[in-house]
Amino acid sequence: MAKQPDHSFEYNGKNYPCCTSLTMGVIGGKWKTVILYHLSAGKMRYNELRKAMPMVTERTLSLQLQQLQDDGIITRTVYADKPPLKVDYELTKVGLTLIPLVHAIAKWGHERANG
Repeated sequence: MAKQPDHSFEYNGKNYPCCTSLTMGVIGGKWKTVILYHLSAGKMRYNELRKAMPMVTERTLSLQLQQLQDDGIITRTVYADKPPLKVDYELTKVGLTLIPLVHAIAKWGHERANG
């Protein structure tokens, strides 16, 4: 494999030593790819995500959603017209570009799990 050029990459004010670390910095962690996988089907409410991911704690889910929002991968829309408060999460245009990667990761995991 050819040696990659020695320079860093910046994304959203953060520096990464290579393009792979940038990608993993944005989608890395146990739950971010799971969140993206679920949102690939379309907009979801917070409680729908919680039900789809019963093993994640509320705190962790909230933190991961906030990080994805900070990185411009998802948007959070709050509807406060009438109680109860409704919050939707949806992929941005940039977030949509990650879906082929997330589906490839899911396919790889499915193939390993089914031997």
